[in-house]
Amino acid sequence: MGSGSKLALIASLSFAVSGCMSLIDDGRALMPEQTSLAYFPKKTQTQNLLQKLPAPERQVAIAVYGFTDQTGQFKPSTTGQTLSRAVTQGAGAMLVKALQDAGERQWFTVVERERLDNLLKERQIIAEMRKRYLGEAQTDPNALPALLFAGVLLEGGVVGYDTNTVTGGAGAAFLGIGARTEYRQDTVTVYLRAVSVRTGEVLANVSASKTIASQAIGASAYRFVAFKELLEAEAGITANEPDQIALQQAIEKAVFGLVLQGVELNLWRFGDMAAAAPLMSTYRAEREGIYEAEDVQRAVRRAGSLTALTVVRDKKEKEEEDDES
Repeated sequence: MGSGSKLALIASLSFAVSGCMSLIDDGRALMPEQTSLAYFPKKTQTQNLLQKLPAPERQVAIAVYGFTDQTGQFKPSTTGQTLSRAVTQGAGAMLVKALQDAGERQWFTVVERERLDNLLKERQIIAEMRKRYLGEAQTDPNALPALLFAGVLLEGGVVGYDTNTVTGGAGAAFLGIGARTEYRQDTVTVYLRAVSVRTGEVLANVSASKTIASQAIGASAYRFVAFKELLEAEAGITANEPDQIALQQAIEKAVFGLVLQGVELNLWRFGDMAAAAPLMSTYRAEREGIYEAEDVQRAVRRAGSLTALTVVRDKKEKEEEDDES
């Protein structure tokens, strides 16, 4: 093989390898970012949905005693046993944040219950200090008012973490030069139920799932380009969706569904029920499988707000009529 042919072969191989190493998003090549700066995570699509919820008729006082990992699964390892959990143990904190995001803190008054012992200890210290230095036999209620109580308890947790729900890949090679791609999907599922403090009745029960996508792309070459001259090269990149972000989105979706299911069951109401009617129709269409979550997200982006949302079902019926005509 001549020197010109070898250079052409190496150039084409380099181009193929560099193409396989990059993941394309919005026309730009994404490579692992090297940074030591902390940052605020971007809002998820489900978080935007929660914040755009129309205002309620009145706020609901709600308490979360615990929202835990009920799967009991450990992180898989090829080298031996590991004690790291497959799912983050911070689901309770995510749930509290999602409740506060609902309607931009208009829907729920969240009271602290997960670390209630710490709160009670601090209140006891305040009462003791006021008694010692101010001589108060009874603590002034203006200085230390009674704790807020909740009318609704939220129970539930992470009930499923299914690995390898979808796996696959493809590859090809010719004359020692090849490329391959592999992908895998996991699924995390959460359940959320609202319980009446007064009666103990389970008022509403919702579930939500989120897939976790992983993808690997690579290219390799193993070929003699001349006598006793072996060309060997390999490159690739792997992209894994963070488990924590996937769980956060599942929890946010469950809270979104809990709000709308509560409205449907007349547990609470929007401030303007007439303006929220298209939102309720869209929720029912998604819940019944008429539309996918992606269809609803696109409809929300077009409308700009949930109150300006048109009924998604009408759009699909119009598309079917257009196809028939």
